[in-house]
Amino acid sequence: MNLTQFRKQYETLIQNEMTSLIDSLAIPVSLKEAMQYSLQAGGKRIRPILLLAVVEEFGIEHPDALKVAAAIEMIHTYSLIHDDLPSMDDDDLRRGMPTNHVVFGEALAILAGDALLTYSFGIVSRLEHVSSDDKIRLIDLMSVSSGAEGMVGGQVLDIEGEEKQLSLEELEKVHRLKTGALLTYSILAGGILAQASAEEMMALSRFGEHLGLAFQIQDDILDVTGTSEELGKTAGKDESSEKSTYPSILTLPKAKEKLDFHASEALKALESLNRELPLLRGLTDLIVQRKN
Repeated sequence: MNLTQFRKQYETLIQNEMTSLIDSLAIPVSLKEAMQYSLQAGGKRIRPILLLAVVEEFGIEHPDALKVAAAIEMIHTYSLIHDDLPSMDDDDLRRGMPTNHVVFGEALAILAGDALLTYSFGIVSRLEHVSSDDKIRLIDLMSVSSGAEGMVGGQVLDIEGEEKQLSLEELEKVHRLKTGALLTYSILAGGILAQASAEEMMALSRFGEHLGLAFQIQDDILDVTGTSEELGKTAGKDESSEKSTYPSILTLPKAKEKLDFHASEALKALESLNRELPLLRGLTDLIVQRKN
């Protein structure tokens, strides 16, 4: 199937899987509602789709791939809930809807994010069709990419970089961690499930690294050129927060050149896998050309 068909089919399956996993929990109703609210708000589902695309293009039908994909999207969603809090980015719009803390209050929003994060590790630990060694690999890499050595560390650097003029090298470090780490994990988790070789995992890692930077550069560009209606979140937020971005450091035209460079490098990494990979190539184009 082509990318459009693939995304349409699996976005529905991912949503159904997440809903089912949360519904199965015997937890306070208010907590379940807050967790479901943000999971059901939509979004591009880029990270779980990347995982499923890797598995698909390696020719594998893995019975647990959807669960791992759902767990990754739960981590991503937790990060958005917390990122929108008044103590962080202080935003009241996400995916075109009021943010979690606006609807449920700060305390429940924090706890809903905590619950999504911790549950994701439980989901992976209980996979039925993955070897113990591979479960350890998945959990260990998930911990690194989502925690202090990855996304959380990047968020700290992002906060500390407000009202400062970061160098391009410093900005890239922020985004390799804050955005790139979990996105790369999605790709590598797909490789683990697909039993990719060590050489193939290295190529997938390079692909993820460049794709993550391309994703963030396009985010920075859209924050300048897009509207709140198009983005589903508050446009111009980076400038109002006095954050360093690719356009502010490089100028908008140079940021677009940098975007093209990382997209090209991502595609080169795919070429080294000696496979057709139409889904992953299509996802690269989607990330570079997206409008929200």
